[in-house]
Amino acid sequence: MKEIKSVSQLVGEANRGSCKISDVVLRIQSEQMGVSQDEIIGKMHRQLSVMKQAAKGGFGDKRSASGLSGGMAKRYSESSQSGRLISGVAHRAIAIALAVAEHNACMGLIVASPTAGSCGILPGVLLSVGELYHKSDVELVSGLFNSAGIGMVIAKRAFVSGAQGGCQAECGSAAAMAASAAVELMDGTPEMCAWACAFSLKFTMGLVCDPVAGLVEVPCVKRNASNAAIALTAAELALTGIESAIPADEVIDAMRDVGLKMPEALKETSLGGLAATKTAKAIEKRLYMA
Repeated sequence: MKEIKSVSQLVGEANRGSCKISDVVLRIQSEQMGVSQDEIIGKMHRQLSVMKQAAKGGFGDKRSASGLSGGMAKRYSESSQSGRLISGVAHRAIAIALAVAEHNACMGLIVASPTAGSCGILPGVLLSVGELYHKSDVELVSGLFNSAGIGMVIAKRAFVSGAQGGCQAECGSAAAMAASAAVELMDGTPEMCAWACAFSLKFTMGLVCDPVAGLVEVPCVKRNASNAAIALTAAELALTGIESAIPADEVIDAMRDVGLKMPEALKETSLGGLAATKTAKAIEKRLYMA
């Protein structure tokens, strides 16, 4: 297989080779790029390292230049440690997702996975599951390859940017990537990975992209948190054996159709949705006309 065009292809190749989706993605990337698998694995380890550093860097009091974000990850983490929260592993995923997104808002180094605006979702899920279940970096890197395969399919069949398809294409795609990776980390089958991908996109179908003042902070940072939780929900459903009634590839195609029909005002232009509210306009005026 020279090119990844569908989730069903990934599942089929994994089943034929009695291997994981991440193994298929690694092999294909090695063939396409003309470099060894060890070299690609080394690069992915560096990506994982950046994700970890971004997660650490976001757990402070530093505010973004706009003042719209900063400190939420620390506050949420402190609440979870106090025993006031009841969401189990999700609270750690949410905290990390907030931390990475806020680290990005404060101009810290992140991995666009698949975009900067959705950068907290994949590390939030991947690192929290890794911490709770004591997964090694080797296993986490395999999870990243799994997520990369899902992301490539979505980018091929639809889009991953808010400007093209709304936040469903950005945070929704990130959630789909994260959910699939989490399923593989927990020894789920390739079919389960596909179901988790489908569930995540179903849960975010139609989500608009409406950044206040054109910055990926409000509501974007908090959407990283909510979509980390969505990804975990999707992964858990799939791991219990619950199947997606609609195949993942068809869900991706449906997301594309919805994105194409979405008004431009709701696709990262800051002309509609929350960005058009009275408060949002006041924030925009404060930031750019002061």
